[in-house]
Amino acid sequence: MSFDNHVIQLNDTKEMPMLGLGVYKATDDGELKQAVSSAVALGYRLIDTASFYKNEEGVGKAIKALDIPREELFVTTKIWNTAQRIGDIEDSFNRSLERLGLDYVDLYMIHWPVPGCFCDTWKTMEKLQAAGKIKSLGVSNFSIQDLEFLMCFPP
Repeated sequence: MSFDNHVIQLNDTKEMPMLGLGVYKATDDGELKQAVSSAVALGYRLIDTASFYKNEEGVGKAIKALDIPREELFVTTKIWNTAQRIGDIEDSFNRSLERLGLDYVDLYMIHWPVPGCFCDTWKTMEKLQAAGKIKSLGVSNFSIQDLEFLMCFPP
């Protein structure tokens, strides 16, 4: 089975697979390797993790063990609330990238809209994107009100 035609175009015109493997609560490296390997064998190309899941290193090892080029995968991860609160956005991202063992992520998201923080988080993420470390930016768990506020925040 192939999901090649099952993509969605993001606002930045990049394409993201519509179906993917989420690895929330999977922490055992062997379990992650099996899950990622099986998903890819079935045609999945999107792997979703987050710093909060505490499994980015295992996901990175699983990706490295695959027999397909990195460019054929769409890897997402997310920044956690604590990093936003203390203004540790860039270092938090770089730690995620290091744990994943990747040169870039396809989509980096704000996991939750921390009040008073998420606009500054977004601005820092834009700088990381401009540096080529992030292909696309996104959000998770945002309400319409949070999105409207973020869209109105001056660059």
